[in-house]
Amino acid sequence: MPRWVVLALVLLAALGLVPFACVAAARGSLSPRPRIQLFRDMGNQGRFKSQQRNPLFADGRAARLPVPGTVARDRLDEDEALTTGKTDGKWIAAIPVPVTESLLGRGQERFGIYCAPCHGLAGYGDGIVAKRADRLQEGTWVPPLSFHADAVRARTAGEIFDTISHGIRTMPAYGPQIPVGDRWAIVGYVRALQRSQNARIEDVPQDVRSGLR
Repeated sequence: MPRWVVLALVLLAALGLVPFACVAAARGSLSPRPRIQLFRDMGNQGRFKSQQRNPLFADGRAARLPVPGTVARDRLDEDEALTTGKTDGKWIAAIPVPVTESLLGRGQERFGIYCAPCHGLAGYGDGIVAKRADRLQEGTWVPPLSFHADAVRARTAGEIFDTISHGIRTMPAYGPQIPVGDRWAIVGYVRALQRSQNARIEDVPQDVRSGLR
């Protein structure tokens, strides 16, 4: 093979290593300039700095004011009783929203989804999950409480709301999954369950008592 051909092949091989050397050097070096992008996509795009003007808007400001009524995430705390179940650090006794037939219907639906699997449809702690855990006898299961036990019936509406929001013992927190309004709907339905299983004759209208007796 002629010598010039050998030299040409060596030169081409050396030139072929240049791109790899440049990539290695770029990866190992620091630069204040944006990296080179063959496909820009959205990795490097224009932006406005703080207090910079933007001629797109009539007021010339790049930073826009929040839409009126906007509530920042995790900052829905204008009504302490509604969002925490407390007022001045004390549990509230009554549900802070109107208890209507629609609210109780919503509470029954949400209760059937989130609560009944463990607590049972009637709230006695005999849901399908609890029954299976009892059969398995693994030693780690904490039986769910009955809503009709005296200790649970004595809890305030705020305490029940807080339990749904943050959990208790091995019960997980459902606050991230259930909106505030639905949590109060569940509290209302729990109260309805408690009353249905602990009703007195005085709770029944006078004109229908004789039929019950």
